[in-house]
Amino acid sequence: MAVLHLTKDNFKEEVLEASVPVLVDFWATWCGPCQMIGPVIEEIAGEVTDAKICKVDVDAQPELARQYKVLSIPTLMVFKNGELVKRESGAKPKEEILEMLK
Repeated sequence: MAVLHLTKDNFKEEVLEASVPVLVDFWATWCGPCQMIGPVIEEIAGEVTDAKICKVDVDAQPELARQYKVLSIPTLMVFKNGELVKRESGAKPKEEILEMLK
Protein backbone atom coordinates (compact mmCIF):
# COMPACT_ATOMS: atom_id res chain seq x y z
CA MET A 1 0.00 0.00 0.00
CA ALA A 2 1.22 3.48 -0.77
CA VAL A 3 1.84 6.15 1.84
CA LEU A 4 -1.32 8.14 2.47
CA HIS A 5 -0.91 11.91 2.72
CA LEU A 6 -3.09 13.35 5.44
CA THR A 7 -4.83 16.70 5.75
CA LYS A 8 -7.08 18.14 8.41
CA ASP A 9 -9.98 17.08 6.17
CA ASN A 10 -9.16 13.35 6.02
CA PHE A 11 -7.28 12.82 9.32
CA LYS A 12 -10.34 11.78 11.33
CA GLU A 13 -11.54 9.25 8.76
CA GLU A 14 -8.13 7.81 7.87
CA VAL A 15 -6.55 7.75 11.35
CA LEU A 16 -9.05 8.12 14.17
CA GLU A 17 -11.69 5.89 12.57
CA ALA A 18 -9.26 3.32 11.12
CA SER A 19 -9.80 -0.36 11.91
CA VAL A 20 -6.04 -1.08 11.75
CA PRO A 21 -3.03 0.56 13.46
CA VAL A 22 -1.89 3.79 11.78
CA LEU A 23 1.68 5.13 11.68
CA VAL A 24 1.75 8.89 11.08
CA ASP A 25 5.00 10.62 10.08
CA PHE A 26 4.93 14.38 10.78
CA TRP A 27 7.58 15.83 8.45
CA ALA A 28 8.62 18.80 6.30
CA THR A 29 10.41 19.14 2.96
CA TRP A 30 13.24 21.24 4.45
CA CYS A 31 13.99 18.76 7.27
CA GLY A 32 17.16 16.69 6.73
CA PRO A 33 16.27 13.83 9.11
CA CYS A 34 12.77 13.73 7.56
CA GLN A 35 14.36 13.26 4.12
CA MET A 36 16.53 10.47 5.56
CA ILE A 37 13.57 8.42 6.83
CA GLY A 38 11.24 9.27 3.94
CA PRO A 39 12.40 6.32 1.80
CA VAL A 40 12.15 4.03 4.85
CA ILE A 41 8.54 5.13 5.43
CA GLU A 42 7.79 4.43 1.75
CA GLU A 43 9.44 1.01 2.02
CA ILE A 44 7.43 0.12 5.14
CA ALA A 45 4.22 1.21 3.37
CA GLY A 46 5.02 -1.24 0.58
CA GLU A 47 5.67 -4.12 3.00
CA VAL A 48 3.13 -3.75 5.82
CA THR A 49 -0.34 -5.11 5.09
CA ASP A 50 -1.93 -4.89 8.55
CA ALA A 51 -1.46 -1.14 9.18
CA LYS A 52 -1.80 2.22 7.42
CA ILE A 53 1.29 4.32 6.82
CA CYS A 54 0.62 8.05 6.58
CA LYS A 55 2.45 11.36 6.38
CA VAL A 56 1.55 14.88 7.48
CA ASP A 57 3.48 17.81 6.00
CA VAL A 58 3.63 20.16 9.00
CA ASP A 59 4.04 23.22 6.75
CA ALA A 60 0.90 22.38 4.75
CA GLN A 61 -1.08 21.20 7.81
CA PRO A 62 -0.08 23.44 10.74
CA GLU A 63 -3.41 22.79 12.50
CA LEU A 64 -2.63 19.06 12.81
CA ALA A 65 0.91 19.77 13.97
CA ARG A 66 -0.45 22.11 16.65
CA GLN A 67 -3.22 19.74 17.68
CA TYR A 68 -0.72 16.92 18.28
CA LYS A 69 1.90 19.24 19.79
CA VAL A 70 4.57 18.43 17.22
CA LEU A 71 7.54 20.56 18.30
CA SER A 72 10.31 18.72 16.45
CA ILE A 73 10.31 16.70 13.28
CA PRO A 74 10.28 14.02 12.23
CA THR A 75 7.75 12.89 14.82
CA LEU A 76 6.27 9.42 14.40
CA MET A 77 2.98 8.52 16.05
CA VAL A 78 1.04 5.27 16.18
CA PHE A 79 -2.73 5.32 16.61
CA LYS A 80 -4.80 2.26 17.49
CA ASN A 81 -8.59 2.38 17.74
CA GLY A 82 -8.47 6.16 17.43
CA GLU A 83 -6.06 6.57 20.36
CA LEU A 84 -2.46 7.79 20.25
CA VAL A 85 -0.48 4.88 21.73
CA LYS A 86 3.14 5.62 20.77
CA ARG A 87 5.12 8.74 19.92
CA GLU A 88 8.79 9.11 18.99
CA SER A 89 10.77 12.09 17.70
CA GLY A 90 13.82 11.98 15.48
CA ALA A 91 15.00 9.73 12.67
CA LYS A 92 14.78 6.03 13.51
CA PRO A 93 16.04 2.91 11.77
CA LYS A 94 13.48 0.77 9.95
CA GLU A 95 13.47 -1.91 12.67
CA GLU A 96 12.53 0.63 15.37
CA ILE A 97 9.74 2.07 13.24
CA LEU A 98 8.35 -1.41 12.59
CA GLU A 99 8.58 -2.17 16.33
CA MET A 100 6.41 0.87 17.05
CA LEU A 101 3.57 -0.78 15.09
CA LYS A 102 3.54 -3.89 17.31
